[in-house]
Amino acid sequence: MTNIPETGRTPRVQIRLVVIQILVLSLLGTLGGRLWYLQIREGAAYAKEASGNHVQQVVEPAVRGSILDARGVPLADNETRLVVSASRTDLLKQPDDGKAVLAKLAAVLGMKPAEVALKVRLCDAQTPQPCWNGSPYQPIPITDEATAKQALQIRERAEDFPGITAEPEAVRRYAAPGNANTAQVLGYLSPVTDEEITKAQDSDSPYLRSDQVGRSGLERQYDKELRGKAGVTRYEVDNLGRVIGQAEADAAQPGANLVTSIDARVQRVAEYELNNAMKIARTQFDKITGENYKADSGAVVVMEARTGRVVAMASAPAYDPNVWVGGISAKDYKKLTGKNSDYPLLNRAIQGQSAPGSTFKVVSTAAAVEAGYEWDGGYPCTSSYSVGGQVFKNFEGESFGPISLGRALEVSCDTVFYGLADREWKRDGGINPKKGEPKDYFYKAAHQFGLGKETGIDLPNEVTGRVPDRQWKESYWKANKDAWCKYGKKGGTYVEMIAYENCLEGNKMREGDSINYSIGQGDTLVTPIQEAVIYGALANGGTMYTPTIGKAIVSADGKTVQEIKPHVQRRLPVDQATIKGMDAALEGVVTRGTAAWKFGGWPQDKIPLHAKTGTAEVYGKQTTSWLATYSKDYTIVMTIAQAGTGSGASGEAVRHIYNAMYGVSDDGKINKKNALLPTPQTTLPKVQADGTIKSPKISKDPGKEQRVAQEGAPKPGETQPGATVPQDTGTNRDTRRRRRRRGSQKCQGSRGSQGSRGSRRMCT
Repeated sequence: MTNIPETGRTPRVQIRLVVIQILVLSLLGTLGGRLWYLQIREGAAYAKEASGNHVQQVVEPAVRGSILDARGVPLADNETRLVVSASRTDLLKQPDDGKAVLAKLAAVLGMKPAEVALKVRLCDAQTPQPCWNGSPYQPIPITDEATAKQALQIRERAEDFPGITAEPEAVRRYAAPGNANTAQVLGYLSPVTDEEITKAQDSDSPYLRSDQVGRSGLERQYDKELRGKAGVTRYEVDNLGRVIGQAEADAAQPGANLVTSIDARVQRVAEYELNNAMKIARTQFDKITGENYKADSGAVVVMEARTGRVVAMASAPAYDPNVWVGGISAKDYKKLTGKNSDYPLLNRAIQGQSAPGSTFKVVSTAAAVEAGYEWDGGYPCTSSYSVGGQVFKNFEGESFGPISLGRALEVSCDTVFYGLADREWKRDGGINPKKGEPKDYFYKAAHQFGLGKETGIDLPNEVTGRVPDRQWKESYWKANKDAWCKYGKKGGTYVEMIAYENCLEGNKMREGDSINYSIGQGDTLVTPIQEAVIYGALANGGTMYTPTIGKAIVSADGKTVQEIKPHVQRRLPVDQATIKGMDAALEGVVTRGTAAWKFGGWPQDKIPLHAKTGTAEVYGKQTTSWLATYSKDYTIVMTIAQAGTGSGASGEAVRHIYNAMYGVSDDGKINKKNALLPTPQTTLPKVQADGTIKSPKISKDPGKEQRVAQEGAPKPGETQPGATVPQDTGTNRDTRRRRRRRGSQKCQGSRGSQGSRGSRRMCT
């Protein structure tokens, strides 16, 4: 007998066979299900995707629209250059990742190999500029300044330069007509990133990998309109990549042109005068700090008073925006962003904020009227104002006796505003306000004047400034309390004692806070564009406009013109009687007040000017110069950091801008032929039948030429009187008084029991 079954299989073998059969059937079922899913359920989608494997796209970049001034003069346009580019995809196919190719290319272009290598590396969080922040599959521009000889070398020796191309391309050009830089207003371009492509893919303006996009200024604000739409041609290819036919093509649509309210001639004059004022200030000795003024930055805004349109906007230091074209070098990038650069990429007209000094007193005057104080009341203008153990001095201890609010504004009497603000602080309950909401007239007025928030100008990254009201103090205290308490020290240095006080009661509105705030000091911050809006409203009777630079968008063919209309924000929170009173007082500043010594001989009877000077003190720095002015047509605001007094540093420059616009010579005579813009530009430039915009000629340098044209003005290069050195412009009492003040006494004060960070005596 045998134990082997007739089948020849043991039970164990049979079990194994059954298991194997089940596994095989399961795998077949899975495979069948997957085939059904791919070929039946998703078959159409995959067939469509597979067909795309036989279609290749060729992108034709759209010509970017031009940015023009109000008369049609190009501020930014395009020009054809020989561009040498590198394909990372092809370079990475080389045994050494293309290092030898790039080294040979550098030799041909006269560049350093390391410089070329930096340009083709990809940007990430750890990689600083220069680097490529566009798509890694897009050709990377190495230079847009190749000569015809260099391009010919590359093309004739193509086998030595795999992945390298040299082709004529349209590239951005920042023309600087009449030497008008306009850098911070225009902005610059750089390649689109993968993240931006993904984010915009479902929008009405998606990006292509070849796109250059605006990164700041008008280039960014109006990027969608300027960019246009790239053309895409799709070719059918075989499995070897050979073209066998054209599938379809979408023609490129050029971008629209942006007409701005900027006048290139006035822009150049504003830039020239700002830079000149800063240079002069650096030659003047500051007796407070014992060294020359640094005058390290500044800004000026020229704006139409009745529309809010910006005619000129200059920021210093400036830079050449063309450094971004074709990719920026490491050296140039460091110049723009390094610690010693003074950060020229900042547009200080909308991003520079500082204490406004006495230019803020128009807000305090409006607040006083709203609080019930009579315009013609007699308010004591004493030499000093005492609070507890602290003495707040008037500028150089001057005293005018009882004066009206208008007179206080005209002579910039600090102690009048100290007293009014202190009285309101006490009426609101002092450091521990009454139950319910305090009136806070002085702080509410600032908000009603548009401070503490953006003006809404059509430029990106505008800052808000600051109104240090109770809400701000509370939030600021919570954010900084721990640091203050750690650093503060009773009886220590000035900074340590301030930190100690802020630790204990930094969230409370102290008496010194309100007093200092009334003259635009302490924690108050404003921007030049905010000041321009306020003084523009005073010029036009009380209407606050949203400032704008864009004036019209004109399609490339010229058939569609979309005008950007002025927009009214609000009305000033004062009645017409108060506006008229302020208007008269600010005219007095020009004729007999703090700015008279800079505007001597101005034809006031024909072109009335109004002004307010301001000199703001910043802890650890030299004083900031402010000058806010207006005529019936324009408002001009200039500020220069660490440059001295308002009229001293900025007065002469602002006077010369008005001279250029109205054709006024230094002796007060008006020559209309020399006037650049005696009335605002109301019409748009003429569009030709072919869509091009007619552009008038502009002289080589209107800034220098205007100075020469003004009778008695020194020619460029000649020595000019210092901005803080008085000129003999008359013998009226206020001019002589201001002349004696220069340098005769330091701006100083003593701390009191209720002092704050800003509780320091400030110059007007």
